[in-house]
Amino acid sequence: MVDRVLFVCHANLCRSPMAEYIARRLLADQPVVVASAGTDAHDDLAMHPYAAEVAAGTGADPRVFRSRRLRPEHLAGATLVLTATRRQRSVCTALAPAALHRTFTLRQFGRLAEAAGAAPDAAEPVPGGAAVPLRAAVEAAARARGRLQPAAPDADDLPDPIGGSAADFRRCAEEIERAMRPLAVLIGTAG
Repeated sequence: MVDRVLFVCHANLCRSPMAEYIARRLLADQPVVVASAGTDAHDDLAMHPYAAEVAAGTGADPRVFRSRRLRPEHLAGATLVLTATRRQRSVCTALAPAALHRTFTLRQFGRLAEAAGAAPDAAEPVPGGAAVPLRAAVEAAARARGRLQPAAPDADDLPDPIGGSAADFRRCAEEIERAMRPLAVLIGTAG
């Protein structure tokens, strides 16, 4: 069984495709499949041009990307679901309630993964003895929820750069990468 990370935003044209491409680069040495979708997406659209510039900077070809509308089967097959906003997290858990404990906003999960990576129990195996790095990282981050004070609600939302400049898209991508780095470290620790 292959572990999958699913990124979700509104239209699957900006934030989630950038996150998909950034995660592929950061997790290239891990046995993880990365994908994205949008809660309100139209299928088969090209990535926003500024997002494509960011994606091209990862060394991959963004011209092959096509948007897709979020479906329950995408969520059912994901080991970890990372959304751009709390609203999108709610949509995901409404579509697939079983995904609740593995669905986070990207920024929320970054904080949890960072806290879990610093915790003494971060390297504990997943219950049942599974030695799967992504699953162990998700479990460790979920355990960290009880140790952290809740953040301000809008601290979990990643602002949409749509309508902004190329610099706005680059800033958004930098925020995505900052939130993803603790996950990459935590997976490395769990593996």
